[in-house]
Amino acid sequence: MVTHGMPLPWFLVLAVAVVLALSGCQRDTADLRQYIEEVKERPGGDIEPMPTIEPHEPYLYPGHDRSPFDSTVIASPLPDEPVGIPGDVDVDFDRPREPLESYPLDSLRMVGSLEQEGVRYALVRTPDRTIQSVTAGNYMGQNFGRITEITPQSIRLVEVVPDAFGGYMERENSIALSE
Repeated sequence: MVTHGMPLPWFLVLAVAVVLALSGCQRDTADLRQYIEEVKERPGGDIEPMPTIEPHEPYLYPGHDRSPFDSTVIASPLPDEPVGIPGDVDVDFDRPREPLESYPLDSLRMVGSLEQEGVRYALVRTPDRTIQSVTAGNYMGQNFGRITEITPQSIRLVEVVPDAFGGYMERENSIALSE
């Protein structure tokens, strides 16, 4: 007879081993009970009274009359200050993302370059230690970084980053060959 894929004699041996192991878990706890009784019989000590807490006297900094939590100060710019114009760079959010766009640019390392049939490729190591090859026109980094040039010593790219006025602007960046 077979029970759950195990022959019956093995099942009995396993059951006996478990019972023996569990029976070893019970110990005589008389010494522990005796210690607890000794501790309970000890006389209690005096508890120190709570210390008196002196009231805190606030310090007022001179010249700071405005509340730091007043949001009306930053709510709207003053009328005579220039507001700024949002950048006019268009971002294609529907473009399929390339594999190296899932990593921050500072986590990618250029580890080499090669040229085949007149096209220069850069070898880029990702944080998970895989090597990807890229060429001009590929994208990398999380700011829509488009590769513009690959030299034996660096990868040059143009990123599209948010500006302070709600639009986007282009920013040049590069990754140097890692030693």
